[in-house]
Amino acid sequence: MSMDNAISTIPVHKYYYLHNFQNALQWINDRYQDILQPEETEFIEGFSCLPVMSQALFVRLIMRKGPWFRYSKLVYDEIPDVLAAAQPLLALGWLREDKPLSLEELFGLYAKPELVTVFAPQGARASMRKSEILALMSAVDTAPQYHNEWITDSTERAWKIDLGQLCTRLRLMFFGNLYQTWSEFVLADLGIFNYEAVALDASCRAFQQGHDVDTYLEINVWRELINDAPCLEEYLELLNAPVCGNHWLEGRRQKLLYCLGQAYEKQGDLSFAQQVYAASTYPGARHRNIRVLEKLGDCTQALALAQRAIENPESPDEKQKLARMLPRLLRSQGIPTQRRKAICPSIAELSLHLELLNPEPLLSVEFALRHHWHSEHSPVFYVENSLFNALFGLLFWDALFAPLQGAFFHPFQAGPADFGSADFVQRRHALFEKGLNALEDGSYQHMIQSRFIEKKGLLNLFVFWNHLTQDLLDLALICIPPQHLRLVFSRMLCDLKQHRTGFPDLIRFWPEQQSYEMVEAKAPGDKLQDNQILWLEYFVAHNIPVKVCHVTWLKPLATEIA
Repeated sequence: MSMDNAISTIPVHKYYYLHNFQNALQWINDRYQDILQPEETEFIEGFSCLPVMSQALFVRLIMRKGPWFRYSKLVYDEIPDVLAAAQPLLALGWLREDKPLSLEELFGLYAKPELVTVFAPQGARASMRKSEILALMSAVDTAPQYHNEWITDSTERAWKIDLGQLCTRLRLMFFGNLYQTWSEFVLADLGIFNYEAVALDASCRAFQQGHDVDTYLEINVWRELINDAPCLEEYLELLNAPVCGNHWLEGRRQKLLYCLGQAYEKQGDLSFAQQVYAASTYPGARHRNIRVLEKLGDCTQALALAQRAIENPESPDEKQKLARMLPRLLRSQGIPTQRRKAICPSIAELSLHLELLNPEPLLSVEFALRHHWHSEHSPVFYVENSLFNALFGLLFWDALFAPLQGAFFHPFQAGPADFGSADFVQRRHALFEKGLNALEDGSYQHMIQSRFIEKKGLLNLFVFWNHLTQDLLDLALICIPPQHLRLVFSRMLCDLKQHRTGFPDLIRFWPEQQSYEMVEAKAPGDKLQDNQILWLEYFVAHNIPVKVCHVTWLKPLATEIA
């Protein structure tokens, strides 16, 4: 039976998950036929030849936590005879019952009352916790056994899926990552997650060569090992690996090196951490390299690297960190410097101070301040990063979901896979310019409003729908001048990953005057974060209205005792 015929003969309403899995296999077969391994091709072809009930059972199992399953726990209305459905899978070796289970695997399959019965002769008691029973049996040094040796109940059976690695590879080829699972189909069908429909042709795939899949899996293994006390020798291969031809995969390797440097720095192995940071081009690695050189006492090299970096900083964030480090490094070499002020005078002038009595029930400083200021004629909203990000996401929707090579691999993406890459904005330059031009000719309001209605609920990296109401959107478009939006969006486009955060907590509107003001609320002891300072400096430099409100709490009057 061909795959298309298998799909067409299944009632959609009953086997929707199987339809989705079949479509995924068809997708993989169409796009990756040239790099599929023989066993992957054999699986795709063999799966389509299975009886529908067996196909359904297999998909049900790979969507559950495994790899072991108890026959008695597999109850599905659409699979009336699970045992019969399992027979073709057992015959192919895709399900196995001739594998021994470890003690931990057995405890994963059975509830405590059942285990008490099984291990009562060894001292298990109902008053013990499951972990205590496991510890008791582990002390006996029980070796793995077949299920029927552990459990004498002849009506119970246990099966193990024996295609875990193959299914992982297929899932990786479909999604382009390992954090998404086949349950994405179910969530989409149920309407829990809704995705933008992006035009995807056969060229849209995450991996161009067969070894790209292997490289991704190797990087993933390295990533999981980082927190397990890594040894230098284990990572020499990673450090000396040639640059990967797949651009986004090489980005993952560079991030892995950065994370590895962090792990070694945390463990106190500064010498190797410095080597790893020096080998990584991931954003932030150069700054960490300078910090570690300073910790190692090599301030001469640290200063030289910092001076080269400050001439061509990779981002405003790095520039800010370097400006904080340079005076200290210069002094270490006996070079006099001027003390840098923690907050520039222009930001200090933004400060206002209020004494508030916190209402009941007690509120955070942001909501207490909103409660104090909010009125019908001057509404106040707690927005933090959500408002400007949402306006950005709606205005530049077409740019974010442009079907460019290497951006979208499958129908379940909230954003492009190359988001955060160095050339992300440049690749979409014309589309971003189109949005910026809309701010100039006034068409941006209609564009944003229409997308708010048409795209409502669709996942977008910048739009959090539960934070954006029609009232808030209307006020923002009335009160925030397009010139200010252009300034904000232009800075965001300089570094989208870094500049999505740091916005002030509150926004105040005066609709009659068509004006607004952003306010960062600070409770006693709170300090401005680096990304907040950068935004505040930018707002001040461009005359965008903003304040920093320092709140102190008034003590309530003591209640007079009668």
